Amino acid sequence: MTTFNRRNFLKTSIIGGVAATCIHPYNTFASIGKQEQLTSRVALTTGDNRADMTFRALQPFSKEIAKAIGKRRVVLKPNNVNINVQLASTHVDTLEGVLEFLKSINKLDNVIIAESAANGPSLDGFKNFGYFRLVSKYPVKLVDLDQEPFDTVHVFDEKDFKPHAVRMSHILLDPDSYIVSVARMKTHDRVFATLSLKNIVFGAPIKDLGFTFSSSRKKGSNSDKSIVHGSGFRGINYNLYAMSKQLHPHLAVIDGFQGMEGNGPNDGTPVDHRVCIASTDWLSADRVAIELMGIDFSTVGYLNFCSQTGSGTGNLSKIEIIGESIDKHKKSYKLSDNFKDQLIWMNPVSQNLQESNHPNFKLSYTS
Repeated sequence: MTTFNRRNFLKTSIIGGVAATCIHPYNTFASIGKQEQLTSRVALTTGDNRADMTFRALQPFSKEIAKAIGKRRVVLKPNNVNINVQLASTHVDTLEGVLEFLKSINKLDNVIIAESAANGPSLDGFKNFGYFRLVSKYPVKLVDLDQEPFDTVHVFDEKDFKPHAVRMSHILLDPDSYIVSVARMKTHDRVFATLSLKNIVFGAPIKDLGFTFSSSRKKGSNSDKSIVHGSGFRGINYNLYAMSKQLHPHLAVIDGFQGMEGNGPNDGTPVDHRVCIASTDWLSADRVAIELMGIDFSTVGYLNFCSQTGSGTGNLSKIEIIGESIDKHKKSYKLSDNFKDQLIWMNPVSQNLQESNHPNFKLSYTS
């Protein structure tokens, strides 16, 4: 981790605050009347230090976040899709930036870092990625959601058009939890990109203790994450949209310091991007991330569904960008090899449903 300290945070806070008053939003308007059309804010920072970038991205929302947290428990949800691959998972420095921010607004007294990793024990991932050093520095607990209470919800399956029961983390569904999605910017082989919303929805389904990919076919060793995939590209997009009503972050942090392109979320390659996004409107955060990745927003089914139904602000012209300009930091991320197949969600379902059994769709336990 690059060296930083509390003094550096305070110094960059002052500089960032002054700069924010001088920087125009990405969508500039000619009159105050038109500026009133902006409905959400997204902070975009750049730099050479993950923790510092995260801290600065969260600062414009200090009062808003402190008020929203109130007396609720704060749940930092990393995206550890693979407990052995750092590129696929949330970096410890990003979490430290969030913790330093919470410390600065006096909201560090009831915080947990919680995950249900996709391919193995969450605590093993925490150890592999250096999370335990956070426990020695901050009053924070590390929690394996697979060992906590769960609620039963139902999701759609496109093979039989029936609801299917899923065990979902009670902590993430609990209205007394203030959910912070601490995600990594990645392409995805099912829904084009995995960002703040998908991190929460696919982290919520739990798995049996001892589950690994190799044990997935053993009796009594199951992961409910596969059920939420909905058996196809239509199913997974619809389930992400439908579950967003119950499962969504109250605060979105997207680390694009080193993104992933290609066959994400597991097998992609690194992108040196050096950006960080934060917003109290998760949809706006994901929308800005899509733009920064050079992805056509119209191709991302679940985010379009959420935008169309008012789950947040998905219209870029209504989002105020605080800090850096989107145009200066856009990159064209290489998409998954099967990106054309993913577009099937746009087409009507055929009468014989042959498309639902597309040979290129294979269930995986990904987030």
